[in-house]
Amino acid sequence: MATITVNVDDEVYQKFRKLAAEEYNSKKGFLGDAITDGMRVIIQNKEQDAAGQRLLARARKGYKLGVWPKGFNREELYDR
Repeated sequence: MATITVNVDDEVYQKFRKLAAEEYNSKKGFLGDAITDGMRVIIQNKEQDAAGQRLLARARKGYKLGVWPKGFNREELYDR
């Protein structure tokens, strides 16, 4: 487990502390838990954005699904 020291605006800190206390029932270590969960959300969002960008790039590139034979007709494809 890592220990970090950060400087945060007093107003932001007070609001965050109040929200975190409500969410985590003011149990021991609630600030660390809240910050860890926030970091996880940011990481997941970035990973999902990256995956979405890769998917869009693939979709834009397209896929070669084969070549239709020249001169085919619909009846031959759907022979009944």
